[in-house]
Amino acid sequence: MIEKANLEIFAETLLELAKKDKNIIVVTSDSRGSGKLTNFGKALPDQIIEVGIAEQNLVGICAGLSAVGKKVFGVSPASFLTARSLEQIKNDIAYSDHPVTLVGISAGVSYGQLGSTHHSIHDIAVLRAVNNIDIVVPADNFETKEVIKSAVNYKHPLFIRFGKKPMMKLHNGNHNFIIGKAIKLKSGNDLAIISTGETVQRAFKACEILEKLNINSTLISMHTIKPFDKDLFINSITNSKGVITIEEHSISGGLGEKCASIMLENNIQLPFKMLGFPDEYMVNGSQKDVLDYYKMSPEKIAEIAQVILK
Repeated sequence: MIEKANLEIFAETLLELAKKDKNIIVVTSDSRGSGKLTNFGKALPDQIIEVGIAEQNLVGICAGLSAVGKKVFGVSPASFLTARSLEQIKNDIAYSDHPVTLVGISAGVSYGQLGSTHHSIHDIAVLRAVNNIDIVVPADNFETKEVIKSAVNYKHPLFIRFGKKPMMKLHNGNHNFIIGKAIKLKSGNDLAIISTGETVQRAFKACEILEKLNINSTLISMHTIKPFDKDLFINSITNSKGVITIEEHSISGGLGEKCASIMLENNIQLPFKMLGFPDEYMVNGSQKDVLDYYKMSPEKIAEIAQVILK
C-alpha cells in the first residue's frame, strides 16, 4: 500500500508535537515549502524562523537556540546543509554537543534532473566521520513518525535524511522503533539484504520477486547508520549464503562500506555486493531513472541476488 511522502509525515508529526510544546522551534533556509512546513508556519508563526538561503547561518542559529533550551529542528536541502555547512555542523552542533535535529530534505537523487549539484550522495559519509552526531534515514511513514517523536527529546545531535516520493507501507504493528536498533522486515536463510531509506522499498519488492523463485531473504531496514546496529547485522547474515547492501548514496563511506568493514573485522566470508553510486560523473534523469541505471530496480536486485547465490 502506498502512503504519503516521508516529508509530509515529518511535517505533520512535528506540527502535532509543536502545538503541545512551545519550545519546539523550526529553522529553515528558504525551504518552508519544499520541507512541507507551510501549514506549520501558518499555525505556529512564532515557532518558525526563516533565514533565507544561508545554510551556515541556519546551523549557527540552531546551536544558539538549543543553548537556551529550545528543541530545534533545522530544515534544509541535504546537499547544501551537509556540504556548505559542514564546519558549522562539526563545531557548533557536534563538538559543542547541542542536541539539535538537522533535517536534510530531498536527499539522495530526489532532485532528479537538477543534477549533481543538487544530489546529496555524500551526506552520510561526511557525517559518519564527525564525532557526536547520530544519523537516521527512515524507510517509510512509520519510521519517519517515530524518529520525529524520538528526536524532540533526544539528548544528542541528530541528522535525519528524507527523500520526496510517496512510500510503501513496510511495517506491521509488531515493530518497535528505537534509534540505533535496526528493524528486520523479512526473514530467510538464503540471502541477507541490508538497506536504508527509500531504497528499502525497492529491496522489499526484490524480496517478493525472489520469493516466487523459492529464494527467501532476510531484509533489514538499517534506519540508523550511526550508531550502527552491529549485533543485528551480524546475527542476520550468520546463516545467509550472501549479502547485498543497497543505498541511495555513494558507495564511498556509506552503508555498504560500513557493512563490509564489520564483516572483515569479524572474519565473516560471504559473497557480497554493494549497490549504490560509483565514483564517477553521474547520469542525469529522474530519481527512478538514476536508481534504475545503477542497478537498484527491484528486478535488477533480484537478478544480482541469483548471481550471488550461484
